[in-house]
Amino acid sequence: MTYDITVLKVGQCEVPGPEVYWMSHWDTWEQLYFWLVVIQGGGKTAIVNTGPPVDLRPMNEVWAKAIAPRSQMLVQPGERPEEVLSTIGLKPADVDYVLITPLQAYATGNIPLFTNAQVCISRRGWIEDFHAPRFEMMIPRKLRIPDDVLVYLDVTAPEKVRLLDDEDEILPGLRAMWTGVHHRSSMTYLVDTADGTVAISDSYFKLRNIEEDVPLGITESMEECHVSYGRVRKAASRFLPLYEPLVGERFPQRRAR
Repeated sequence: MTYDITVLKVGQCEVPGPEVYWMSHWDTWEQLYFWLVVIQGGGKTAIVNTGPPVDLRPMNEVWAKAIAPRSQMLVQPGERPEEVLSTIGLKPADVDYVLITPLQAYATGNIPLFTNAQVCISRRGWIEDFHAPRFEMMIPRKLRIPDDVLVYLDVTAPEKVRLLDDEDEILPGLRAMWTGVHHRSSMTYLVDTADGTVAISDSYFKLRNIEEDVPLGITESMEECHVSYGRVRKAASRFLPLYEPLVGERFPQRRAR
């Protein structure tokens, strides 16, 4: 089975260079785009991430203190998930699978919109980024899984939650691989396309991270970074970093079939 991939922008922000590139780019700021990735094939539609919540103030207040006042999530008019999906002829109800990476509000913020979708989350991340973190976390729980999302996942529709093993198959030609690096819940989703296998992940922010083996600045483990990047390069021929502005040129928008 092969799939088509479409990327839809749902937000942007700027971060200091060392957050993207380990121990370098001290005097630069890096632009990040947040992508909602649509995967279509075999009569199924999956998306990677759901975009940030409507109210950005709590997230931006924490980011301003933890990173810099300049680091603020910005969602342009027309970038809400239901709006960007409509540009390719889709509604939230048309989505069969929601693939999350990582458990952060900018990825999880709109999960309850997708009422017909199975929600796929790293089992390891569900434990270590939510239920039983090994260390105190910089980002509070409500900015990892907002309250309304938690109610949906744990109370309203727990049967929709699918916890993924470190190596798992979602559909033929659509696989999950735990890679970590950024967060305990960070996954790489491997998608077979007519142009080769595409690796979609937040474990690398920019193409240079994965293509040139430049460690992520905000990595949780340097060893994990090199090991995961090596595995991803063996598994895929094309890379889709979830925050890379250039992704919009490599994966142009397609009209949904």
